[in-house]
Amino acid sequence: MKAPLNRRVVICGYEMATCLGAGLDATWERAVNNESGIGWLDRFDPGEYSVRTAGQIPDYDLTQSGLFSERELGYWNARFIAMTVDLSKKALEKAGVAVTDENAHRIGSITGSAIGGKDAYENALNVIGERGPSRVSPFLLPNICVNLPSGMASIKLGFTGPVYAIESACATGAHAVAESAHIIQRGDADLMIAGGVEFPLLPAIVYGFGNMRTLFRPRDSSDRAYEDASKASRPYSADRRGFVLAEGACIIVLAEAEYAAAHDLPVIAEVCGTAMNSDAGHYTQPRAQTITRCIRGALEDAGTGPDEIDYVNGHGTSTTIGDQVELECLGEIFGKGISKIPVSSNKSQLGHSLAAAAALETALSCECMKRGMLLPTLNIDPEPEWDHLDYVPEARKAQASTVLVNSFGFGGANCCIVLKKREDGD
Repeated sequence: MKAPLNRRVVICGYEMATCLGAGLDATWERAVNNESGIGWLDRFDPGEYSVRTAGQIPDYDLTQSGLFSERELGYWNARFIAMTVDLSKKALEKAGVAVTDENAHRIGSITGSAIGGKDAYENALNVIGERGPSRVSPFLLPNICVNLPSGMASIKLGFTGPVYAIESACATGAHAVAESAHIIQRGDADLMIAGGVEFPLLPAIVYGFGNMRTLFRPRDSSDRAYEDASKASRPYSADRRGFVLAEGACIIVLAEAEYAAAHDLPVIAEVCGTAMNSDAGHYTQPRAQTITRCIRGALEDAGTGPDEIDYVNGHGTSTTIGDQVELECLGEIFGKGISKIPVSSNKSQLGHSLAAAAALETALSCECMKRGMLLPTLNIDPEPEWDHLDYVPEARKAQASTVLVNSFGFGGANCCIVLKKREDGD
């Protein structure tokens, strides 16, 4: 194999859809005003089931971009496909990238989803029950394939570089960004589209997570979220009781640094370090030793010391064990210096969108560096052991030049990324 080129990789643009709003601008405006997008679940009627909070993307017109007609959306009824294509188009536009015959073979896509096209699958099961097996759509199989969103983006937008999917549960979005960066770094593409898209609010998925005791449910009527859903997601808080399942989508455009400069692309941040490993422990409970190694590996890959990190965008899901382990790992890495480093969790505002979460957190970390702001950890009421940390209880102005993004998923999948703000001429 040819030697890797070891090229620098930068982030040039991104677009998203979250429970705070359809698009980066809508999401940011509410996030920086300390608002939560979490509300009461109404994608279906949960009846008397005790899990009732969710993060739901507001109405999003997938025909607006002109890439899909209403008729096509009837065929492609797994929402993660059309959403990925739509956001890929918008992210490329924000980055100032036009796909041409000359550059198409140097542009690729890696996206992922944990749930995939289960909405199309659920619809097919309903069709079988109501109308019989002969009425199941011949589009069902491609609709449930996790690689179809990247593939359909390639078809609709015309790029022919590396195109595939990653599925590593809640670490998917980070793995997609890291792997895309590695493809560019070694010289196999000049530009990559990376991210995750998730629509998990289906009865079986909600009930399955709920019965695992991973989702938030109030202890009783005294719980502060009993009548206020916005208080349900409370990462790092003493009274955390599980994560809030959410819809979410984010696509990020990465480019080789010299390619970006030559084509006058906007440069927001550089992907300076990545690390990934596995816990080889429990299938849902994180392992401190391997997570600490993953964080340290990302810092070493970036050539960055712990004292150079200005902000940590934490995994912070609001689960009892997960948050505790992450804080222990940060304490191990940063020592007493952890009290001087802001640590916040976007999931307090967005809920947990599984495969989309780390992509959203990477993009929002870039936006924080760009705008000189830090987003908050809402609802924070820390345990006494960790009350010396700066959880950013409210959004505030701050200059962060080097950021650590943590992401950990079921199956023991860990991925950490170090981002550095790019200044003109860097």
